[in-house]
Amino acid sequence: MEAESEPYVRLATMRQLHQAVADLNTARSLADTLQTVADGIVAGLGYELGCVNLVRPDGDLVIAAFAGNAAAEALITGRVGSRASWERRLSMGEAWDSLRFIPHTEGWVLLDDDVPQWHTEGPEPRFEDEWHPLDRLYAPMYAAAGGRDLLGVISVDRPRNGRRPGAWGREALQMYASQAAIAISNARLRANMQRALVRLEREQQALRASEESFRQAFEYAPSGMAIAEMGGDQQGRLLRTNDALCRLLGRPASVMRRYSFADLVHPEDIGTLLRTSAEGGRAELRLSRRDGTYLWVSLRNSVVADTADGPRFLLTHVEDIEERKRHELNLAHRASHDALTGLPNSAELKSRLSARICERPHSPAATAIEALDAAYGDVESSLTHGYRADRYEGTHGYQADGYEGEAVPGGGPFDHHVHTVAPDPEHDDGTKGLAVLFCDLDGFKSINDRFGHHTGDAVLIEVSRRLSTCVRDGDTVARLGGDEFVVLADGLGAADAADLAVRLRNAIIPPIRVDGRAVRVGASFGIGWAECGMTVEEVLRSADQRMYVEKRSRSKVHRRAG
Repeated sequence: MEAESEPYVRLATMRQLHQAVADLNTARSLADTLQTVADGIVAGLGYELGCVNLVRPDGDLVIAAFAGNAAAEALITGRVGSRASWERRLSMGEAWDSLRFIPHTEGWVLLDDDVPQWHTEGPEPRFEDEWHPLDRLYAPMYAAAGGRDLLGVISVDRPRNGRRPGAWGREALQMYASQAAIAISNARLRANMQRALVRLEREQQALRASEESFRQAFEYAPSGMAIAEMGGDQQGRLLRTNDALCRLLGRPASVMRRYSFADLVHPEDIGTLLRTSAEGGRAELRLSRRDGTYLWVSLRNSVVADTADGPRFLLTHVEDIEERKRHELNLAHRASHDALTGLPNSAELKSRLSARICERPHSPAATAIEALDAAYGDVESSLTHGYRADRYEGTHGYQADGYEGEAVPGGGPFDHHVHTVAPDPEHDDGTKGLAVLFCDLDGFKSINDRFGHHTGDAVLIEVSRRLSTCVRDGDTVARLGGDEFVVLADGLGAADAADLAVRLRNAIIPPIRVDGRAVRVGASFGIGWAECGMTVEEVLRSADQRMYVEKRSRSKVHRRAG
């Protein structure tokens, strides 16, 4: 009779197993899947208790789902058993293919280990194949078919027919454990994907929020900002500019996109811009406005890098520093110019004079033998002309206070400085030099004493104006202090310098009207010459001495003021 009913039992079990597996695929989350696995053991496979033990990341197994007894579920769900205790259980008892059955005769040793357990009470078995309350049956679940990566263990207790499962019941439990492992793996994958999607959405939201924050900060920044292309054929082209920069330069955004900063920068500042664009950092330079004027700005560049392709864009912050630059230039002018007359002061005069002369005297023309020795690198010949090779550090150029020039005749093999020479006042050989005319006003002290400092200051201002109008562009008129002035005039011969002194004296002599009163001053000029090998002090002292010689040689009538 049992043999005749076996096909019907198998068919019924197959239907129940099919329904249990179908339920696994309807679970929405990992927790639902685990509970569905436990419920399927009770409802589909005919066991009174079903428990799903899931491997945690640390290797231990936690009771993730329980079915069949509400009290037991509340008591042991979430409790943990060590991996070592579980491996011990899966190596004991009888191996039913992939299942592990531990009869009560062996399982008593497991009563005191750390694996949570619950048993259904029942009478002692009367038959050999009857289920004992302390019998244990485990179905391991592996992450991949045929693999040994343990995913969890299904544990069951007491089949409803009271007997140990036969071959077909064992096969059904193995099939269910295999399908449960697939369902749990898929649920985990879906959970990971859902978490990844949530994380991606949050990142996208954060990115959108960041982009919007950047857009608002960029567009509404009180100072100018621009994004320029870096690299490629469109190097430096402006891709985007904010309203502040457009207002600063007087150009709309659509027009700004046609330019690069190189198109807008002052020609003298192009080198500064290129260095800043290549290296990032900060620079101060001038940009052109729509009306053709130039505006001083501070550029601060940040390189925006792409992790795949390297640097691609320059984010540029443009700050208007016109007022500060104007203040700095005003301070620099005040430091280098006389406050009363506006002429260069003594320090500026010495600076300009120092830029034209070097410490080595100009050598006379070399003889044919000396020139031949110099051409072949004769060191002694070089030294006879006043040159020391150790001062040039292997270069072939000489620089004096930033002034460089072409080689001059008679120079040594390392000499590329244009030496300043003095013409011979006795023999006019056509030599041109840098004339230094030292001027001292005659009779100025008496004007100061008789009419006061206000009148004296007015006289100095007018004398400065008259001197400045008599010289060429590029010449220098400086006030040393008091009633002393110095004129630097380059490219003059001895006769030219004498003519200039006469013109300057004649320009000073006419009466000067101050507060309705006409006053006169005279002027004495001493002509000196700047020459390489002299110091600035020596040049000025020479001109000063010649001025006093000239002053003493002239009659007092010509030097009287009134």
